[in-house]
Amino acid sequence: MKQEINWNEPQIIDIPIVHDQRGNLSVVEGGDLVPFDIKRLYYLYDVPGGATRGGHAHKNLRQLIIAASGSFDVVLDNGKTRQKFSLNRSYKGLYIPTMIWREIENFSSGAVCMVLASEHYDESDYIYDYNDFLKEVL
Repeated sequence: MKQEINWNEPQIIDIPIVHDQRGNLSVVEGGDLVPFDIKRLYYLYDVPGGATRGGHAHKNLRQLIIAASGSFDVVLDNGKTRQKFSLNRSYKGLYIPTMIWREIENFSSGAVCMVLASEHYDESDYIYDYNDFLKEVL
């Protein structure tokens, strides 16, 4: 059964699992499971205890964040409300639309945060100052 998704809101997306006695397989394809072609994939790993990543918003870029290994929390802020999502399963992804402030924290030992992005890297797409973000979004 296909998930009903509001692509304007952050939300957890179920990633299909192909079960096999040799190990499970999950596939994410752009334009099907996520509403964008995947133009970039990057991953965070060896994050020191207590460190926080993110701390920015994107004007145009959309993302799907997956805990490929271990666990971490993603705190999202739309300028009015904050939500915390705990990611700890490789078959669950957090979809983040444009203009959402994100912080990634509470990394477990050995955590790998995999990010699928809708755009190539573009420094001008980032908003690094929270007050500037609030001015744009409110």
